[in-house]
Amino acid sequence: MAIATLQKKEGFQGQKAVVIPRRVLANQVVNNGVTNQLYITDIGHYPRARYHYRERAHGADQVILAHCVEGRGEVIIGDTRYVIEPGHFFVIPAKTGHTYFADANDPWTIYWVHFKGPSSGQIVSLIHKQFKAYKGFIKHSEKTIRLFNDIYSQLERGYSSNYLLYANLCLWHYLATFIHSHPYDSDGEFDYKNICDVAIEFMGKKTGQVLPLEKIAGAVNLSPSHFSFIFKKKTGFTPIEYFNHLKVQKACQYLLFTGLRVKEIAFELGIEDPYYFSRMFRKVMGMSPNEYREKRI
Repeated sequence: MAIATLQKKEGFQGQKAVVIPRRVLANQVVNNGVTNQLYITDIGHYPRARYHYRERAHGADQVILAHCVEGRGEVIIGDTRYVIEPGHFFVIPAKTGHTYFADANDPWTIYWVHFKGPSSGQIVSLIHKQFKAYKGFIKHSEKTIRLFNDIYSQLERGYSSNYLLYANLCLWHYLATFIHSHPYDSDGEFDYKNICDVAIEFMGKKTGQVLPLEKIAGAVNLSPSHFSFIFKKKTGFTPIEYFNHLKVQKACQYLLFTGLRVKEIAFELGIEDPYYFSRMFRKVMGMSPNEYREKRI
């Protein structure tokens, strides 16, 4: 990779950025109990940022996250160097020495945001846990970019408390798109964590049936034992427990929005014994089906 030996000082064509005045942050964000846990300090977009180079020996006061959508670059965080290509993103913990730069021949286009707050370190930890690195990959980034543009457009309007509130609440959703794994990793290998999402979708369509573990595991082409291990590690429940939760969730809708009797609801859920259904419902919801119906909102 060709290192950006020249450092751009006058900016990049088409660049945009918003730096929120620190006095505004102190008065309207840090003192607001809704936004003070996680908030934006700076945000921007650099298209084809030739000679983009930043070096901070002692790091920044904020967490830095940059998402590359085209071109290439590198980032050095502490003693670790990462090559950044389209779909990659990197996150730099606050007060951590770093250097990053665009490739001189194929400079990156990046969306970036700096953020602070007591929850910011936990966000970094979640990302690092997810990817085992400070670099990750997003295969489908359209939603992430839309969220970025939504946040940016609000902050570009000025520093009204309403704009700041909206943008910082959206920040949680934006960051979640980096934390939440996608079906394929950066090497094109299937991510087993998302097998659970496929299985849950499959179960959600079968709440009116009896669904043995073997059939659920077969839907994701895994052995029952291997699937059960992965599923419980990800969700905290066995597949059958989770399937029963989905049945109970469906039962709640029947109880709230139909006049079906408990016996009829059990039948709709593929359960022949209404007493077994009632016990299962109570175990999950903490009350009987009839008690739940009486407490309808």
